Amino acid sequence: IKFIEHMYPDYLGHLSTCKSPQQMFGVLAKTYYARKAGIDPAKVVTVSVMPCTAKKYEADRPEMRSSGYKDVDYVLTTRELAIMIIQAGLDFNSLPNDSFDNMMGRASGAGIIYGASGGVMESMLRTVHEQITGREIPYEHLIVNPVRGFEGIREMAVHISAPLPEYDFLEGQDLKVAVAHGLANARMIMNMLKEGKADYHLVEI
Repeated sequence: IKFIEHMYPDYLGHLSTCKSPQQMFGVLAKTYYARKAGIDPAKVVTVSVMPCTAKKYEADRPEMRSSGYKDVDYVLTTRELAIMIIQAGLDFNSLPNDSFDNMMGRASGAGIIYGASGGVMESMLRTVHEQITGREIPYEHLIVNPVRGFEGIREMAVHISAPLPEYDFLEGQDLKVAVAHGLANARMIMNMLKEGKADYHLVEI
């Protein structure tokens, strides 16, 4: 959000209204989970471990309080967590086995891939395809290609055939999305869009 606000403010109206997975989890932890577990939301502390320092700024944005509290209290980078583990002298090989605390229940296949780069776009394409056609998309039909000349940008496309009657107007259409890894590639793809050199329905950064 900060990147678009500062560099491409004309595109602010095109941003997805969905929160990031980090912020979605924060809201759910302090609403759904707190109610389910019978815990006062004020006593729930959410800690996110992320590879990008930008997530720290995202968690601190004033609008990220949908739960009535700060949705994500603390954000650690993976490097910071690794340093903490080393400083604490933890040896994972010597720790006893334990079961996973599955606090939110099972996830869908589309949801599981959210954490990977491009996972949001892939899960979106799968969900939209099923919504439009009433059928799951076979994995081999999801076309993923690197963009020529741009190592950190990938394209995905899915062809729509035999849609449900209410989506007849999408017959034969290709839904096209792009994934830009890192802000340098994001800047490239945004410039391509501004100059009319690219045409996508959605872009994930």
